[in-house]
Amino acid sequence: MLIHNATVVTFDGENRVLDGAAVRIDGAIIAEVGAEADLLARYPDDERWDAQGMLLMPGQICAHTHFYGAFSRGMYIPGPPAKDFPEILEKLWWRLDKALDLEGVRRSAEVCLVDAIRNGTTTLIDHHASQRAIDGSLDVIAEAVETSGLRAVLCYEVTDRDGPEAAQAGIRENVRFMRRLRAAEGSDIGERVAATFGLHASLTLSDETLQACASEGDAFHIHVAEHPADEYDSLAKSDKRAVERLHGFGITGPRSIMAHCIHIDAWEMALLRESGTFVTHQPRSNMNNAVGAAEVTAMLRGGLPVCLGNDGFSNDMFAEMKVADMLQKVAHADPRYLGADKAVAMAVHNNRRLAAQFFDRPAGIVTPGAYADLILMDYYPTTPLTADNLPWHILFGMSGGHVHSTIVHGRVLMRDRELATMDEAEIAAQSRVAAAATWDRYWAMF
Repeated sequence: MLIHNATVVTFDGENRVLDGAAVRIDGAIIAEVGAEADLLARYPDDERWDAQGMLLMPGQICAHTHFYGAFSRGMYIPGPPAKDFPEILEKLWWRLDKALDLEGVRRSAEVCLVDAIRNGTTTLIDHHASQRAIDGSLDVIAEAVETSGLRAVLCYEVTDRDGPEAAQAGIRENVRFMRRLRAAEGSDIGERVAATFGLHASLTLSDETLQACASEGDAFHIHVAEHPADEYDSLAKSDKRAVERLHGFGITGPRSIMAHCIHIDAWEMALLRESGTFVTHQPRSNMNNAVGAAEVTAMLRGGLPVCLGNDGFSNDMFAEMKVADMLQKVAHADPRYLGADKAVAMAVHNNRRLAAQFFDRPAGIVTPGAYADLILMDYYPTTPLTADNLPWHILFGMSGGHVHSTIVHGRVLMRDRELATMDEAEIAAQSRVAAAATWDRYWAMF
């Protein structure tokens, strides 16, 4: 297929903006990027897609999300409002994850995948928990991802909070799913779905469980210092701060993801940098939970690979970039903090580096040899658009609402806002039924 008459945003090292350009897709891969007239002349028999001057850019990547959180939307939480993040965990998330069955796991994932297609987020790194429906839960999510056509990295959240049997079940689910994907290498699902090893957080993990996880995996996805309670707990357990404790068990490393890292200190930042560990920032969630603002500007200045996730908020990563920039400015009362260029660097370039740890080809870039994960946006700039000012157009002009079409692995998932792989109305109807049953089980815990 040849997509032509487009303004192509490459998101390569130079963030080039190519007017009157075309992109040729061969199977799942971008084959060529060049001038429209040249490619049209050389490939007269290709299927043609006239982009009508729209922006053609790589699909967005979400570095940390929770599909299972979809059922929290509109849910009544009994009693007085939670006063802090530990209470939010106790009253909301740790009961909701126990209320899920495998049907709820499937339906909540489908809801988020529809949202991702609509908002042009083509690769998602999910962190799952369903403490009374652990076995097979990652298969259920993988099936939903396979149907959607999107790309995803999946894991199960191991925790000691529900006892040793549940912790062991979480370990087994991670190990089983990783082995299943290794056996599927070379297949379509093997190329679009990857696995890592999920852990909840230092504060719900014993030394014994951490050691057991470290013996089974070499890449991990874990929450770190989202609230000071994680640091206090780590100091009480080990006389070490959270990153230091996890590092001692081999949980850090160049394929590991540490989400949030809001309350880490300078020495922990240095350890993350030395170990090459990825950090993910989720500003909308952090603001909602009132847990503070991570020192993202300082971490980026120090060379840490800070990525951008959404923690289960909408998959509009354009919105996440905007909030990331504004949160840094308001937290420091200084308009010079972060900046659009660095917000985009997190969401685009650092997220692409993270995705590259799990997939054989690049995603999140328009270049020959990369996966054909692309979005068309009917954003028609009212001021000049150049490589130099592109980040400011993204933060102050674009949104997920501009996504017109979504392509992943060379397959059209949405064209002219019409979904091709998922029945949105049917998914919403099934989700309402599963969510109501989940809520009944949730409320019964109070």
